[in-house]
This record gives sequence, C-alpha cells and structure tokens, in this order.
Amino acid sequence: MEEIAIGPVHPTMLEPHRLRLFVEDEIIKDAELVIGTNYRGVELIMEGLPPEKITNLAEKICGICSHIHVWTCVKVVEKACSIEVPLKAEYIRAIVEELERLHSHLLLFGHAYEVLGFETLTYRAFLIREHVLKSLQNITGGRVQYSCPVIGGVRPRCNIKKVDWLIKELEFIEEGIKKLLNRTIKDPMIVARVKEVGYLDKETAIKYHATGPTARGSGLSCDLRKRDYMPIYNNFEFEEIVLDDGDVLSRLLVRFYECFESIKILRQALDDILELEDIVYNPNYELKEFKPLDVYQEAQRGVVFYGYGLDENWRVRQIKIRTPTLTNLAAMEAILPDHHISDAELIIASCDPCFTCTDRMLFKKEIKLI
Repeated sequence: MEEIAIGPVHPTMLEPHRLRLFVEDEIIKDAELVIGTNYRGVELIMEGLPPEKITNLAEKICGICSHIHVWTCVKVVEKACSIEVPLKAEYIRAIVEELERLHSHLLLFGHAYEVLGFETLTYRAFLIREHVLKSLQNITGGRVQYSCPVIGGVRPRCNIKKVDWLIKELEFIEEGIKKLLNRTIKDPMIVARVKEVGYLDKETAIKYHATGPTARGSGLSCDLRKRDYMPIYNNFEFEEIVLDDGDVLSRLLVRFYECFESIKILRQALDDILELEDIVYNPNYELKEFKPLDVYQEAQRGVVFYGYGLDENWRVRQIKIRTPTLTNLAAMEAILPDHHISDAELIIASCDPCFTCTDRMLFKKEIKLI
C-alpha cells in the first residue's frame, strides 16, 4: 500500500487542507483528511467581549456564509433577552440569506466544474454569481461580508426601499442557472464523472451527522427552515429538496433545485416587504445575564450552531460555534475508500467544504518532562 499526499495547496480548492490517500493500484483503501492551517482562535477571542462586538468576529469566520453567522449569533441574545425584532428586519435577513445561498451554491458549481476540468462552465457559474454579489452589494454595501444583522434588527443602511431592480436581477439569475443545469445534465462527460461516484448512503449520512444539501442528497429530510427554527420562513411557500441517489450528481442537483426555491422565496419576500411597517431596528432592548443558550439555523451548507451566555457584566461566556462542514467532511472522508484517486478531490468538494470556518479548535497534547 502506498501513500499519496494531496495539499496543503490544491489548484481547485481555495483553502489549505491535506488529504492523505492510502492506495493500491490507484484505488483508495483508506483516507485521512487533515486541517489546522487556518486556526485563528475565534472563540477564544470572543470570550469576555460584549455581545454587540462578537458579531464582527462572527462575520469573519466564513467569507461565503458570513450573513448566517451574524444572524445566528445575534439571535442567541435576542432569544435569551426577549428582544423584539421588527418584521421588516426579519424579511431583510431572510432576503440576504437566500441571496447568500445562491452565491454559495454558484461558487460550489464553479469549483466542481474546475475539479472536473470544465473551466468554461466555471466562468459561466461565476458570471451568474456576479449578479448575486451585486445584488447583495446594493442592499448591504458589501459583496462578501455585509454586516447586516445587529441585535434588534438590521442596520438602517440595509433597509430595502425599492424592489424592481432586484426582481429584474432574479430573472437573469434564474435563467442563467436553468441553462447551467441543462448544460450539466446533458453533457455525457460531466455525468460520467459525477453519477454513481462518491456514494453516501442514508445510514452512513446519519452515522456521521451529515447535514444540509449533503444529507438531503442522500434522502435525509433536515432543512431547519421547514422546522420552525427560523420562523420567518413560515411566511413563504417553498419545497425542501430531497434526493435519494447519494452520489456527487445528487448533491449537485439538490443545490441546483435549491437555487430555484431560493428565488421563489425571494420573489414572495419582495412582494410583501414594501407593505410592511418601515422599521428595521429596535434600539429599546435591555441585556441581562443568562446561562448558555443554543440556537440552530439552516446555513447554505447545513446546520450552523451558536451557543453562549452572558455573565453579570453582560460579557460573553462559554461560547461554542459549530459549522456544517465539520460533520460533512467526516462523511466524505468515510466514503473515499474504493474510489479512484482522481475522484478524491471531487468527492471532498461535493459537500461544499469550508475548511476555514471549520478550523477553529486545536487539541494540544501535554508532554510531561521527566
């Protein structure tokens, strides 16, 4: 048995990681995925800060799903301190989140095509994504990090006053994604590389706590937007996309169809938002001491978790953050054996990993000197 090491730099993956493959005749027999390069100690820095300040750090955990991190972070305080959030602010949070979901899924498509060697389709995915980023910039002022939610609502600069421009952008985005999907499923070379490759069965997905589109591609219904964890989504009609094939193609298709559901949500939100009372921030709240409280929300890659409390001085204590990539990577690592080495990075990429947002904890082994 031979070992092949991939990384820590890979041409198609933005973030450093090291994949150790143990192979026989180019067939993977065992695999080990190692991260650690991006450790920043975010949770350690957050300890002892006021809750208003940790939102700035939460946004830096991930550059692709920065909005959902901040939204989940402020929701802990809002829930514990019974802070009322204006309905229009909740609508804006949902609008930015669904645009961010489009942006994230399109980024994954681009990386997947790059791993497959279809760079033209990568550029097409990024062209559509550019319109999503411009829409986010028009609403929040930022293309990647938006600083939209704050405790009690959203920043006033994120208030949506007009919707016609965004409705037109959604038409272009939807049409572009339809063409991209059609091109993908009708290309025999693409289908040959992704169909029946990287099979994650339902039992293994449950065992490793796969989440988000990765789990839904293996037949698991798990979208928290449909389960009252995010009550604002009860105002919208949309479908939870669940497919049963469990391969790379299935995980890609879940994301493609989720894009159309996100556009459906956005159109409903834009139909309603201008009729709502034009208040997006509630400054009249009071913080109080509370024991660690957990909040779960549906990010683009799956469930994101924030839990912390406030001490008697209203400082953050016992903060814990978990991102969906943590368990999705474990599932991908488990299914690598029996695949060809050329499929390894494709399978890893198919769960849409974010190594940096996962890489927040280090275990230090103490060595006793005799």
